[in-house]
Amino acid sequence: MVSKYERIAADLRQRVRKEEFAAGERLPAETVLMDRYKVSLVTMRRALDLVEAEGLVERRHGIGNFVRAPRQRVRRTTDRHQWEKDRVHLSESERSKTGSTEQDTGLDKEQLVFHAEYSDCEADDDLAEALGVPVGTHLLERTYRTRAAEDAPFNLARSYLVHEMIEANPKLLNATNEPWAGGTQHQLFTVGIEVDHVTEAISGRPPSPDEAEALEIGPGVSVLVLRKTLYDTGGRAVEVADIVMPGDRTELLYTTQLKRWPI
Repeated sequence: MVSKYERIAADLRQRVRKEEFAAGERLPAETVLMDRYKVSLVTMRRALDLVEAEGLVERRHGIGNFVRAPRQRVRRTTDRHQWEKDRVHLSESERSKTGSTEQDTGLDKEQLVFHAEYSDCEADDDLAEALGVPVGTHLLERTYRTRAAEDAPFNLARSYLVHEMIEANPKLLNATNEPWAGGTQHQLFTVGIEVDHVTEAISGRPPSPDEAEALEIGPGVSVLVLRKTLYDTGGRAVEVADIVMPGDRTELLYTTQLKRWPI
């Protein structure tokens, strides 16, 4: 059963998102809100605590509650994969001008802060099955965090490549070469791998405590978990990536072109 404070938080959330309360605007005083929603101060503050935890409102002690500027939204489409493949044969200077994150957010490269870490690991049961390799296979694990001016990253991305597939190009094993102009598809191209198709499996769940802290999401906000798998022209899985995205500021748009009936 939904509690009173959750219903109030839902109403405030909707009003903020519809811009009935504009960014930077002060909310009505707690006593005014108490009267409007006909609840006690304790209930009203629990509702405000909830929308504050979600990043919609900030409390300025001694002044009041103010609507925060909206977080950067991300719109991820399936077009991104063909867009990345089309750029593989471009020059490095052309590939360096923009990337997938810029396409997803509409931001310029100069507005983004990028961080990558590389480490070695062995394939567990899950990754072995996903990559079609034996358990214990030597993998390169890559973690990515990209953010705008705000502190929270757009997502938590973890990518896995089979070490043996890419070791012919030592540059692919060194995180200092990130961000790589052209992304993963160009990295694979440098070792003779052409990506043929991509699968993306998506599920939703509550965030872990570490995910909630890293993405700066509050109670009641779920995460979207996307597992992306790249396959080469021979049907071999060449990359598996797990991407955790905040549900309150991520949109996934998938367009499927259907074959027409014969005339």
